[in-house]
Amino acid sequence: MNWYLDVLKKYAVFSGRAQRKEYWMFFLFNTIIALVLGFIDGVIGTFDFETGLGLLGGIYTLAVLLPGIAVSVRRLHDTDRSGWWLFIALIPIIGAIIIFVFMVLDSKPERNQYGEYPKKEII
Repeated sequence: MNWYLDVLKKYAVFSGRAQRKEYWMFFLFNTIIALVLGFIDGVIGTFDFETGLGLLGGIYTLAVLLPGIAVSVRRLHDTDRSGWWLFIALIPIIGAIIIFVFMVLDSKPERNQYGEYPKKEII
């Protein structure tokens, strides 16, 4: 849960680097929260089947849109890529596959133009 909260604390921080774990834990908690809110929207009757979104889910989506983009940009920085690569996701299917591969790749273990190596070595 700390990984999720850390991303929210860096609400609109697009500089620096984000480890794989930080990105995927945010993604996991985001998905769980969205599913729970979707269920609640369905129970209270605010879910719209045409849009696939309910009132609570819509508010939550708007609230985490910017931190989600920011952590994605920092994750791309960690793989030594510009945040502009995120726009490749606009290409149907192929763009999503490319972004998925970039997000799964391990960090570049040395300092890069975006900052220090984010993994702390435990001695």
